[in-house]
Amino acid sequence: FVVFEGVLDDTGEVIDENYGFSSKRVTPAILAGPVEQMMMSEDPDYIDTTNLHFTITVSDETYREMKQVVVSWRDAPGRYYDLKKRNCIHFVGRIAELGGLKVDFPKKLLRKPKAWLNHIAQLNPKLHAEPIG
Repeated sequence: FVVFEGVLDDTGEVIDENYGFSSKRVTPAILAGPVEQMMMSEDPDYIDTTNLHFTITVSDETYREMKQVVVSWRDAPGRYYDLKKRNCIHFVGRIAELGGLKVDFPKKLLRKPKAWLNHIAQLNPKLHAEPIG
């Protein structure tokens, strides 16, 4: 998932949101191809207990572009979640790309979010992110 926190420069609006992209149901159908998707948000208590991999600062405009991705992935018609092509890693990757990060999707990491985030941190040394085990 991704966390958006901060204050918009142009309006002063305080932002404190998080979004994770997932399948609507966890069934064997996930292994066969696209299934229905959902966008979820976690409680602040849960967010506080997770490992923060890295943080980037973005403009108000970029934040709004990122929010549009959240909406478009959430509201995509039909079956949009796909383990191989559009899973949680692809969602976070798209947000990261908008934030100016170099992103790729090695097949061996498509079902390993923590390892994939460590990989993205390595691709972007400017983050000064420590690997999380």
